Amino acid sequence: MSDPQKPPQPAGPGQKPSAEAAGARMRRRADLIEELLEDARSRGEFDNLKGTGQPLDLRKDVYAGDKALAYSLLKNNQMAPPEIERGKEIDAELARADHLLARLRRQRNALAPRLGPRYAAERRAYNLVRDKTEMRYAEALRAINSKILSLNIVAPSALHRRAIDVGAWLREFADEFPRLPE
Repeated sequence: MSDPQKPPQPAGPGQKPSAEAAGARMRRRADLIEELLEDARSRGEFDNLKGTGQPLDLRKDVYAGDKALAYSLLKNNQMAPPEIERGKEIDAELARADHLLARLRRQRNALAPRLGPRYAAERRAYNLVRDKTEMRYAEALRAINSKILSLNIVAPSALHRRAIDVGAWLREFADEFPRLPE
């Protein structure tokens, strides 16, 4: 354990500086900067700066680093970064998949009052539409999973999405839309 009264020793030639020495150097640098700023403030060097009293322009993303120019160009052209665009695509695909279910639901509900024996042709037609919708729904879910996978590869972890359990969603489909007896 180091002595709190004794300053950290500098590293010798060919040695890495210790974390303690690096921390002390950073504290000294921060203290020096604060001292210089306070001196300038006391001399009034910050009194008549351009934009004093105006709100800060926070449109520039100082944390974007080397991507700042790209993000700026995207924003100026009403576009978003690729990971955001991919997330929007996934949301749109999910909405289209829900639309498939809503349309089938309407057809089923319209047919519900007429399930008697003389409407066998309508039940067969419904079953054909149901089967075709199930195939399209399964394809849509697999395509969405592919987009989720590609999103998760390029996006930061905060934007990751959980893959869809296609089997579970298709079981829910089968429960909600059973085939009608023909």
